[in-house]
Amino acid sequence: MKDRFTDALYGLGWSTVKKLPEPVAARLGRTIADTVWKRRGKGVLRLEANLARVVPDASPQRLAELSKAGMRSYLRYWMESFRLPSWSRERIKGGFDVQDVHHLTGGLAAGKGVIIALPHLGNWDLAGAWVTTKLETPFTTVAERLKPETLYDRFVAYRESLGMEVLPHTGGSAFGTLARRLRAGGLICLVADRDLSASGVEVKFFGDTARMPAGPAMLAQQTGALLLPVTLWYDGTSVMKGRIHPPVDVPETGTRTEKTSVMTQALADAFATGIADHPEDWHMLQRLWLDDLEPRPDTARPDTARPDTDRPDTAGPGEPS
Repeated sequence: MKDRFTDALYGLGWSTVKKLPEPVAARLGRTIADTVWKRRGKGVLRLEANLARVVPDASPQRLAELSKAGMRSYLRYWMESFRLPSWSRERIKGGFDVQDVHHLTGGLAAGKGVIIALPHLGNWDLAGAWVTTKLETPFTTVAERLKPETLYDRFVAYRESLGMEVLPHTGGSAFGTLARRLRAGGLICLVADRDLSASGVEVKFFGDTARMPAGPAMLAQQTGALLLPVTLWYDGTSVMKGRIHPPVDVPETGTRTEKTSVMTQALADAFATGIADHPEDWHMLQRLWLDDLEPRPDTARPDTARPDTDRPDTAGPGEPS
């Protein structure tokens, strides 16, 4: 019953919100965000706890302001995403303004493949639609398999309608397919700021240890593709902003594991720069830092603990396992 309700809710969003005038949809998003924020549920409290690490000198009042703005940003993402399939090509082209796009266009022109890695900042679906529309460049991404299956199918159909090739996160074949796309000179895009699996790479992130996926760095090493960190943000206008950071190079020395660690830390540093500049646009409503994942002795043994699932990672493409 819960799965059917969730699927129906998303279906209602895609069928109804996209028909609303843009100002009405924006007001609806703000209203929902403010209502959720006032209820102080687990997601909001987790967002504030994460923001406290990003802005360690923030007062409780400042953190509350940031989390309220964060929920508005998060709902803006959803309102835009529900409406994206109905946007015109010109609306998509004008909806995103990115700095240093030459890193991407030059990499594509070189024909060696490009990996875009980004955190949960802003609206990565809009950025992807801009790439397929403005740059007329298709790309491949990975999505977490959701329950119910019909919900996963909705997300796949939605992203494919925007010009993306979507691979399932599970099954182990995604990495090989991504590598083939890169060797053919293609583009792949991966959300890469959270990985709680055993294969995650430990990085220093805002002063503490977190895990991020090894996939982007491993793909760059294996295929010779260019690895580009990207950060996104809103600035109060109807146009989302973004920056393509300089490439993360493969170290000349070290084992594959050592190189992967160095490159993933470089991604984390680039992500931290964008998140610190625009903390209210970081949609991280889940636990991330290892210290936050440690269970209390009275609730679970260390070997049986599981990360929280306040919000399934359904909002964006995942990362290769």
